[in-house]
Amino acid sequence: MEYEAYLTIATVILVLGALVGTRLASDIILMAALCFLIITGILTPEEALYGFANPGVMTIAVLYVVAAGLKETGAIQWIAGRILGNPKTIPKATLKVFIPSSILSAFMNNTAVVAMFIPSIQDWSKRKGISASKLLLPLSYAAILGGTCTLIGTSTNLVIDGLLQSTKDHSLSMFSLTWVGLPLVILGGGFLYLIGDKLLPNRQGAVEQLDLVREYSVNVIVEENSPLANQTIEEAGLRNLTYGYLVEIYRQSRIITAVSPDTELLAGDELVFVGAPECAREIRHFRGLIPANGDVEMLQITHHERCLVEAVIGPEFAGLDQSIKDSRFRTRFQAAILSVSRNGQRIDGKIGDIRLQVGDTLLLETSQDFIGQYRSRRDFLLVSAINDSTPPVFNKAPTALLILMAMIFLSASGLLSILESAFLAAGAMVATQCVSIIKARRNIDFTVITVIAASFSLGAAMTKTGAADAIASSLLFSNDLSPWIVLALLYLLTVIFTELITNNAAAILMFPIAISVAEQLGVNYLPFVIAIMFAASASFITPIGYQTNLMVMGPGGYHSKDYLKIGLPMSFITAICCITLIPLIWNF
Repeated sequence: MEYEAYLTIATVILVLGALVGTRLASDIILMAALCFLIITGILTPEEALYGFANPGVMTIAVLYVVAAGLKETGAIQWIAGRILGNPKTIPKATLKVFIPSSILSAFMNNTAVVAMFIPSIQDWSKRKGISASKLLLPLSYAAILGGTCTLIGTSTNLVIDGLLQSTKDHSLSMFSLTWVGLPLVILGGGFLYLIGDKLLPNRQGAVEQLDLVREYSVNVIVEENSPLANQTIEEAGLRNLTYGYLVEIYRQSRIITAVSPDTELLAGDELVFVGAPECAREIRHFRGLIPANGDVEMLQITHHERCLVEAVIGPEFAGLDQSIKDSRFRTRFQAAILSVSRNGQRIDGKIGDIRLQVGDTLLLETSQDFIGQYRSRRDFLLVSAINDSTPPVFNKAPTALLILMAMIFLSASGLLSILESAFLAAGAMVATQCVSIIKARRNIDFTVITVIAASFSLGAAMTKTGAADAIASSLLFSNDLSPWIVLALLYLLTVIFTELITNNAAAILMFPIAISVAEQLGVNYLPFVIAIMFAASASFITPIGYQTNLMVMGPGGYHSKDYLKIGLPMSFITAICCITLIPLIWNF
């Protein structure tokens, strides 16, 4: 290898290390690598920036607008309300969740499907007496598997198809992947139906009386001239709250625990309530109680414009591993944190001293604009209002679904390319007012687009310098290796990468290696490329491997070991199915 190849491999290793071991934003890391490859002369600017003009990347951006139309019209909730029904057992409830979410994920962004299903499943499970932790991880897995069924089901498929078009002048059709994706959905759904209930946790335990899987503590202070002062807990109406209960009272230098109904309240008492997110809203209706967190009063938002919001911390939140005070959360987001829940359990202690981690669920008091502003940002994986005052325009849901079906028909029939049909669908969503232009812009995740486009430069550099050929040669360590074994090795390596870094980056890095392996073996490249597409999406073992896994972690109260426990057999089933079927459908 020439020195350019060694330099490219070193760059790839540094990028992987930075993505896994640092808190730097992934788009910053990959753009820095792109700039380095240009400055060192390994790639020309045209070669390095090719990803930003790739049809697959542009298709992903346009499909965000289509997904926004489905989201704003409440099409997902509209479907969910008619499909979920009234199952009598957890396995049947799992199927009720798995089937619609996997079908929808085949035709729209799976993170959007999960984001819209989470609150519906939480409310539904509460009504049916089923722990949401039994259903939310199957929801994520259904979205992942459903996304493998069509070319537009996941961004990874579109990215690889874009690479195929540019390097091999070969394009996949809408349903090319269905022959493998559909069996995966059937096997995965069957596994979750038969075994899922036994492997998934039941995290209601500590909050069973609230019938919810996440718990917050809310601290309030009795004002000096409060009408509640000198009243007992029962007289004040704080004894039988719907969504929470009074745990303890801080009075000067002592703590009153196991608070009895006849305990008298005094001005200056700090009351600690524990309960569901709605508990904070319920307490605010009592005159004379003010939030103990002074940040709330410092918000530059009038009271009638405030609302309560739940937000799940994402991997690119700027204040990770910093205390809330040091992260200047209130100033940065114009939102006050009332409470923090981690793995479904409230975190005790002073709010300002809590160090935020990925997956933490925050209960915020903020403006009504917060949801629209940050729902599509990478700081938070999930943002939802408590009793949202701006419900979807459900009468537009049938229109949005018709537009989606028309897009699928046009692309599947070959009348238009996927990009062309996506353009028409996005325009129709805006023209029919299923989504406004402002919300359409907000819903395009430019961070994801940048990460994918910048990743193309690494793949291009590996091909141009011969680094991909060298890595492929090292994989073919024996002349006796059959294509089946090499395909299995490529699949395994891609799964490892996708569990550690983003699925799109893993696919783009492995693509040139797959092409080189096929050339050196003298066989068809398609089985290896298709294997990478499926392996890059098959992330079940860790919460960080796929965004939907991280989205359900806080609301479901999951721990990392929960993903490992059920994710390992899911990965094994998926691997066996893919490695067996892919060579049979796309011959070596």
